[in-house]
Amino acid sequence: MPVIIPAGTTANPRAKTSGKSSAKSAANPPKVTIEVVAKRAGVSKGLVSFALNNRPGVAPETRVRILQVAKELGWKPSLRARSLSTQRSYALGLVIARNPDVLASDPFFPSFIAGVESILAPEGRALVLSVVPDEETELRTYRSLVADGRVDGVFLSDLRHGDPRIPLLAGLGLPAVTLGRPDGPSPFPAVTVDDTPGVMASVAHLVALGHRRIAHVAGSSTLLHGSRRSGAFTSALREAGLPEGQTVETDFSVAAGSDATRRLLTQDTPPTAIVYANDPMAIAGLGMAHELGVRVPDDLSITGYDDIDFCRYVYPPLTTVSAAPMVWGRAAASTLLALMENGSANDVDLPAARLVIRGSTAPSRG
Repeated sequence: MPVIIPAGTTANPRAKTSGKSSAKSAANPPKVTIEVVAKRAGVSKGLVSFALNNRPGVAPETRVRILQVAKELGWKPSLRARSLSTQRSYALGLVIARNPDVLASDPFFPSFIAGVESILAPEGRALVLSVVPDEETELRTYRSLVADGRVDGVFLSDLRHGDPRIPLLAGLGLPAVTLGRPDGPSPFPAVTVDDTPGVMASVAHLVALGHRRIAHVAGSSTLLHGSRRSGAFTSALREAGLPEGQTVETDFSVAAGSDATRRLLTQDTPPTAIVYANDPMAIAGLGMAHELGVRVPDDLSITGYDDIDFCRYVYPPLTTVSAAPMVWGRAAASTLLALMENGSANDVDLPAARLVIRGSTAPSRG
């Protein structure tokens, strides 16, 4: 790799330099290349490349000497050079098919991404994020990512019934990890958090407080986790010996959560408790209840899902289900890296989501 000489300096070693130039050179020392490492170690550039990339064909004592020299010189890998030599992009992809406004109001994905980055950054890898408006565009995006060689693997979120992305990615030969377990065959490892116990615990908690008119503001039934949470809500009511409660399906957005709350609370016989499919909708519902003069938790109990940071700071603090998105992100990233390195990886079942009781729930006064 050629040494780049900054403008304003000279390649002539006899040229006089000012103190200012010397200070600048000291602050910005020349980059250590594999040529420099090879010369110091007394081996060829090819052997250095093999040793630094952990490839076979290097004697153990020679590998140790090369790595020690590289460490002493402060050598750092060039991502561009590694990409060219290994035919890898050293990037992983996350494509999300949601309205950007909906995504912007939901802290789940930033927390999940933070968990992913905590694993990728030390490995010298990047995350390529694409937010697309619909499923058709999403499928085109995956094809484009593979055709352009931009990612080495992807995280598959928001699983759907009969998800078409799974056979597409398998056909493209792109390694993937599914966030959740698909409802059909899949060649990819899954990293899952069982959300059913958390939803059922929310309903059981409200029933124990004496609530009998319990409604559910659900997510989209086209998504597996949306329909699964709705099913858990219905099952919990059935187990409690209560009739099926009202369910209002939404797109998981704040606006939809607020609108659903208004519709529920302005009925002739409103619910005394509402179980929301995510925290942003629950917080929006809390605001709508205040606007309508409905006191929380005196007149209405509210529960959410995800346990985002905001839940602790709204008034009253939100009772919700903790799904630990950062932990999920770290586990998904580690699993995808293992899949790409070894050609296979095991499913990972994280601890089930659990109910966190705070001030937004109280005994029913009905």
